[in-house]
Amino acid sequence: MKTLTMLLLLGGFTLGLAGCNTMEGLGQDIERGGEELEEEANEAQH
Repeated sequence: MKTLTMLLLLGGFTLGLAGCNTMEGLGQDIERGGEELEEEANEAQH
């Protein structure tokens, strides 16, 4: 029973880390897209 509990905890921890990594990557992609959009808007003004 202890082994099963440990495996479930380890699996949950692993999935949690993977989720954080994915969200961080998504945030970086959105930030880059916003920066490019801002640059295009600045170029259109000049």
